[in-house]
Amino acid sequence: MAQSEKKSKQTLLGRIGLNSGIRRRWFINNMSVVILMLLLAAALVAVFCTYYFYASVQNRLENQVDTTSKYFNRYFSASYSDFYEYGRNMTQNFSLADRLELQILDESGKVMFSSSGLTAGFTPETDEIARAFANGQVETYTGYDRLTEEKVMAATAPVYYRSGRLIGGVRCVSSLQLLDQQLRTIYLWAVAAVILLIALIIFSNSFFLKSIVGPVLHINDFAKKITGGQYGIRLNADYNDEIGELCSTLNEMSAELSRVEKTQNDFISSVSHELRTPLTAISGWADTIEGCLDDPQLATQGLTIIKKETRRLSQMVEELLDFSRIEGGGMRLQTEPFDLRGDLYDAVFTYTDMLQQEGMRIEYEEPDEPIMVFADRNRLKQVFLNIIDNAGKYGKDGDRVQVAARVEGGSAVVTIRDFGQGIRAEELPFVKQKFYKGSAKGRGAGIGLSVCNDIVGMHGGTLDIDSVYGEGTSVRITLPLYQDHSAE
Repeated sequence: MAQSEKKSKQTLLGRIGLNSGIRRRWFINNMSVVILMLLLAAALVAVFCTYYFYASVQNRLENQVDTTSKYFNRYFSASYSDFYEYGRNMTQNFSLADRLELQILDESGKVMFSSSGLTAGFTPETDEIARAFANGQVETYTGYDRLTEEKVMAATAPVYYRSGRLIGGVRCVSSLQLLDQQLRTIYLWAVAAVILLIALIIFSNSFFLKSIVGPVLHINDFAKKITGGQYGIRLNADYNDEIGELCSTLNEMSAELSRVEKTQNDFISSVSHELRTPLTAISGWADTIEGCLDDPQLATQGLTIIKKETRRLSQMVEELLDFSRIEGGGMRLQTEPFDLRGDLYDAVFTYTDMLQQEGMRIEYEEPDEPIMVFADRNRLKQVFLNIIDNAGKYGKDGDRVQVAARVEGGSAVVTIRDFGQGIRAEELPFVKQKFYKGSAKGRGAGIGLSVCNDIVGMHGGTLDIDSVYGEGTSVRITLPLYQDHSAE
């Protein structure tokens, strides 16, 4: 039963176009306010019209009885007979008899004469007569007439002898039946106008909602596909507004996610391969040495390879750990003032023999004056080692690696250049991105340069790479010089 009611409710919402969450929220949040405001406006119109028309009838009755009573008081209150005769003549010749009923009352409130001829001899049971006689002024009554059982409005004014004693009164009565009928017509028109306005608002806004809900649902389906792993798909939507900007942003995000996914897959594959290679070498030579302990030359050669591959593996693990620390915000610099030349020389010396074994030489141009920086010397040395290693790794086509340090303006500049194959122009903008290896065939996980760039950036410096394909690559590291303010 509950499922049937729920299904019926959904069908009803669908018929009025409210199945969409945005449409339903618009109808509940926006239209409810509009409807309440329109109903309030209609109610105010009804109240105003009722007050205005009732007040008009009341003013007309009060003016009529006030004018008539004053005329009686001035000209026909000398004797009862004058009052009696003029009252009879007035009711018989009352010009407004088609709209009002004029009554002449005696001092007890009984109707002596009536312009309608129906209420003569009848005592109206309304309180305005007693109030008018008691207060000496015009009083009104709105309610139902006991004789005719219709809704009426009446006004009564007293008439006095010239001596000041009450002689009777003048009373005008107007039926409110026609007025109430006119007011009901106004109420119906107000309700009809409210309904028409609501229909027009819903109709006009439906086009706007359609222009919003349609693209949003399309974008939602697109986002679900991306969530499902369909990276690289594009959202074909031509909108020259904020939705168009959102579509363009989502397309860029999809393309970026596709590129990152490919890069990460390549990274995982590369890391797996890079880890497997030294581990295979270490395991293989360990088994070889274990079976040939009586051959010192073979054992020495095996241990040398094991040590080399262990250092390589350790360097790769350190790169991964540094990358993890930087991404997680956990890397902290241990900064101090020091001469950059010493740590750069250590890095050059470390790779001198290694590069000679590869048939390359390293040329170091060391300045005579100290180059003082305020930095983490271990991290900077790590940067120098990594870039020199890359120069040797990817610059094998050349015969040398050049390293130079100097001061330019207020900065320390370290340049490391190789004369190898270089980097293709289309790949150069991406070489500092995480996991990017491009078309290079050398070993590595593709995060070394990214880590170096982040470390230099944490020191307030820059790492720039220039390369001409076929001629070599130059890496320029710029760091701010140390400013010693203690002497000041």
